[in-house]
Order: sequence, then C-alpha cells, then structure tokens
Amino acid sequence: MDGEVDWSKDTALRLERGVQRLRNRLRSESGMYGAGLTLTQVSVLANVLEHGPVTAARLAELQHVTPQAIAQSLTALKAADLVVSESDPGDRRKILISAAPSARELYASWVGRRMAFLVRAMEQIPEHEREDTERAVRLLERLADAGADARADTHPDAGPDATGDGI
Repeated sequence: MDGEVDWSKDTALRLERGVQRLRNRLRSESGMYGAGLTLTQVSVLANVLEHGPVTAARLAELQHVTPQAIAQSLTALKAADLVVSESDPGDRRKILISAAPSARELYASWVGRRMAFLVRAMEQIPEHEREDTERAVRLLERLADAGADARADTHPDAGPDATGDGI
C-alpha cells in the first residue's frame, strides 16, 4: 500500500508540474501576455464572452470573487476597450456588461495561436504513440472531472474553469 501512495504522490506532482508547464506554454504561444492584461482580467473577459451580456454580480459569482474584485477587472477591461456596459432594457436599474467586437477578435486570435501550437506539437508525436496520446487525453479529461460533484458543493473555486485564467 505504501508503494501505491508513493507512486501516486510522485505521479501527482509530475502531473501538476507538466500541466502547469503546458498552461504556461499555451499562454506564451497565444500572445496574451502582450495585451497587458492580468490572468484574472483574461478570465473575466472569457466569462463576458461566454455569458454576456451579464451583470457584474453574475461575473463575481462565475469568478468566485468579490464584487470589488470584479469592478477592478472591469475597469481595466473598459480602459482597454474590451468590454462595454449599458442599462438592461428589461430593468434599467441593472447594468449589463458585453464584450466589444475587438475583444472577440483578440480572444479568437489567442485561441487560434494556442491551437496552432498544439497541432504543431502533436504532429511531432510519432505515429506509434498517437493512440497513447488519445488515451492520455481521455485520462486527463477524467482527472479534470474527478470529484467535480463533491467539489462544486464545497470548494470556493469550483466551476467550469477553476483555474481563474480562462486559458
């Protein structure tokens, strides 16, 4: 049993480091660092793109942060002309946040660059290892979903992108 625990801990550490290295590489390849946005701001922008038009309160829920934190991110995104706000036509007391057209273009370029990098990297995988790669992807998907039901009830960062960066 101890051997299994040691294997599991060692493998978990290597997996965590590998995933972090890949995430950093994807961010670098995407060109998102050149936009001058923090990872939190990128994550807020991703949520506006996915869920918008949306209220700041809903964004705070999606990000699992305070309304004050969302206000700071939205201020930066507005200054960069990536989001716009307008009154909700159904309830003038509410303000809805939407993505500017430039935000869609910018985000799409980041995704395109990430996918281009992954395709290039995967093309370097020898034919005899491609089936292993498919199995590894399925395993990573299962690991990402492991305990998701329990986590959603108890963990403050639970959600579709609990990494907080949208990337």
